Amino acid sequence: MKVFIGSDHAGYALKEALRDHLQQQGYEVEDIGVFSPEPADYPDVAHRLTACVIAEPGSRGILLCGTGIGMCIAANKRRGIRAAHAEEPLSAQLARTHNDANVLCLGGRILGIELAKAIVDTFLQTPFSAEERHARRVQKLELP
Repeated sequence: MKVFIGSDHAGYALKEALRDHLQQQGYEVEDIGVFSPEPADYPDVAHRLTACVIAEPGSRGILLCGTGIGMCIAANKRRGIRAAHAEEPLSAQLARTHNDANVLCLGGRILGIELAKAIVDTFLQTPFSAEERHARRVQKLELP
């Protein structure tokens, strides 16, 4: 599975740690920036990453900012993106199982590295349930 990862300055340090963690686990990881802790605008990164996820079906994205909330709001503006904010593994699991989330948003100023790794691992390893009720609801998320 290909995983795109991106952050603003507030998520930069955690992004670096998670990128290395994912590569060690054998994921194909593409870092779309930022590449330093210099100030950056989170919507710019969210728009770049979501374009990559849309262009590569079956891929997933991970976005990091200070809280993960701004990235989640920005990512969900793009059609076909189902971004979920998570602060513990259960939310990541349910976002995949029930909502078929394809982008995970995390807070670099909120989460420690080990908890963030557990959330990311859960998100990437959990399949969508595809039960009729979940599939029907996910389909309703796409506006005409």
